[in-house]
Amino acid sequence: MKITHYIFLFFVSLLCCYQVQAQDSPRLYIIQQNKFGTTSQFSGSNIDHIEIRHGATSQEDSLAVIPKGDYPTTDTFRLSEIDSLTFEEPTALLLQQLADYDNKKESIKPTYSDDYTTMNIGWNNHKNWNLANVHDPSVVKADDGYYYMYQTDASYGNAHMQAGGHFMARRSKDLVNWTVLGPAMKGDAPAWVADSCNALRSRMGLPLLGSTPETQPGYGYWAPSVVRVHANLYRLYYCIVILNYIKTGTLPEKSSFDGSWTERAYIGMMETNDPAKNIWTDKGCVICSSSDKAMNGYARSSTDDWTSAYFRWNAIDPSVVITPEGKHWMIYGSWHSGLCAIELDATTGKLPQWPGEPWRIGFTNQTTYGKKIATRTSGSRWQGSEGPEIIYNPETGYYYLFMAYDELSVAYNTRVARSKNPDGPYYGMDGRSIIDGGECYPIVTHPYKFNPANPSQAISGWVGFSHCGVFTDGLGNWFYSSQARLPANYNNNPYSNAVMMGHVRSIRWTESGWPVVMPERYGAVPQPTITPQELAGTWECINLTYQYAKQNVSTTLTLNADGTLSGTFVGTWEYDPVGQYLQLRCTSGAHVGKLSLCVQRELDWEASPRKATIVFAGYSSNGKKTFWGKKTN
Repeated sequence: MKITHYIFLFFVSLLCCYQVQAQDSPRLYIIQQNKFGTTSQFSGSNIDHIEIRHGATSQEDSLAVIPKGDYPTTDTFRLSEIDSLTFEEPTALLLQQLADYDNKKESIKPTYSDDYTTMNIGWNNHKNWNLANVHDPSVVKADDGYYYMYQTDASYGNAHMQAGGHFMARRSKDLVNWTVLGPAMKGDAPAWVADSCNALRSRMGLPLLGSTPETQPGYGYWAPSVVRVHANLYRLYYCIVILNYIKTGTLPEKSSFDGSWTERAYIGMMETNDPAKNIWTDKGCVICSSSDKAMNGYARSSTDDWTSAYFRWNAIDPSVVITPEGKHWMIYGSWHSGLCAIELDATTGKLPQWPGEPWRIGFTNQTTYGKKIATRTSGSRWQGSEGPEIIYNPETGYYYLFMAYDELSVAYNTRVARSKNPDGPYYGMDGRSIIDGGECYPIVTHPYKFNPANPSQAISGWVGFSHCGVFTDGLGNWFYSSQARLPANYNNNPYSNAVMMGHVRSIRWTESGWPVVMPERYGAVPQPTITPQELAGTWECINLTYQYAKQNVSTTLTLNADGTLSGTFVGTWEYDPVGQYLQLRCTSGAHVGKLSLCVQRELDWEASPRKATIVFAGYSSNGKKTFWGKKTN
């Protein structure tokens, strides 16, 4: 190792000592201006230690930032590419990087079109998809420093079907530029799916799937969920839905309605020790859909009958969380009677034992196939709630349950509740339990539309904006990912609502420990400290009020330099630059009372050309109102 590396290591040691002794959890800034024109920031309170790692040559020696806790994925930087490290904000440099972000052609700023129908979106061009054709994403940061995303089988024009598999994988180093790796599941459904279903059908006295040309099984491949167990083990839970009718075993498109509901869904699981290779080993069935009715209680009066659903727990949309004590819990469910929780065996990632026949499972909250934790409509067997995502935030000590409400093409919106235990009880921000029905608040995302930068510019806004994957970088930063769709007939395209763009957004946490999603997508914008003077000016403000299948639109808000508000709110404002909270005291307008809004820099995706701006997001004190804002000048 060169002498310069010894000096560098000594400097890092001094910085670590400074960090430990500091009282205000300073931020670590790793400056790479000469090589990349960037500065990476880390909260000192989330760093366990910093170490030098030696490569085969001195040019491959690197600096590793090791986070605290049970998520030891690291960020590494080659020493030869680092200009300096500091715990003092390099304000002038960050401001220069912010200007370069907007003005330099080589900027990381994303420039791709949201309407990707204008490009070749066939599978032969999948290397240029980036975040095009994303649906129901699940994301994890792996130990190699990459973020890996997996998703439902869905794409514009069904381009994914040419890939020869299921559950598309892609990865990114920076959350901006994504590379499609191909399907995680090669080939079609594992044999155990049809075998398991036929074993049940045999006991039910029903014809077996595949016994005739009309009964060949049809499958849907939905909503995978990825979890990092440890450095050498990742698990991908997935759903396979059997589309055949229960009574006759025929497919709906090949026969007339036979008076029964369609077959059950299965949750399976695959494992890998290296997500970069995208080679997964299937581990078989985890659980299947189950009914509280009798074995043969699957009758349905018509295809418009949504009240007599056969299944109580629908085995799709799994999400798995590992508790601080090392226990594994799976949340699953979609429509039908709600969402439930069941504990898994940590060693196998599956149930400790099979819970028995999937009928007559019980009518109480605790059943053999899981414990009810959320119901949107009490007593309903077909309700608009699905896509559960569970996370644990060690800084707040809460488990957070994100849910997708309503149908997915337009009305989709996201809610969140929290609990001290993975199996509940979960409460909304208004203090209401979500186990026995009633709307959950706050609203996290909702169909919306900002104004165009100029009147002649076409701006679509977004609809169908939910079914999220929530993930962390291990260093205190959290992110929200989901699909969002273009509205119908955008740019005179009758199929534009089938355009599914992947959204990745920053999550901030309120002072009371609730997650808020930023109103603009993540674009790796440099983050010099925001000053009160920068906040004064004209903003667009959106009140994310629940309106079924309608986009919330923006109104004009002015933060006057004298500390007063006009437009959307009337009152006064002040800014806390340490916590980055915009404090509003509203006497009239869209809200009366206090609002504490999280503020940060993001990319203005509606501007032409796109440019960095400042945004805010936050809730009213009871969570019944959600406000997004974007500064326009």
